[in-house]
Amino acid sequence: MKKIDLNTTREFTEGGMKRFFLVETSPYFKIINFNLAAGATFPVHSHDLDGELSILVIEGEGFFLGEGEETIAAKTGDILISEIREPHGVRATTDMRIIVTIAPPI
Repeated sequence: MKKIDLNTTREFTEGGMKRFFLVETSPYFKIINFNLAAGATFPVHSHDLDGELSILVIEGEGFFLGEGEETIAAKTGDILISEIREPHGVRATTDMRIIVTIAPPI
């Protein structure tokens, strides 16, 4: 077992995004903490492989982004689940912290 204190990764870069790898070596999944300053965007992208991902908002508000102009409001406690091949991204309207889980890891 491993415990991680997410309070130690509560850092923001003005106008940008900060990334913390929380699990890097598991052959089964990867967990990444991204902190987006208000106004920052994690660009819409996809990966050409099989698998799934989740994006959990642990703080703040913004939007989950999809293909084209698709947006879904996102706030603390919301989780997005999608195929890795499906376009996905995030835009923060306030300082926003997300946890991305990718299985299998890429």
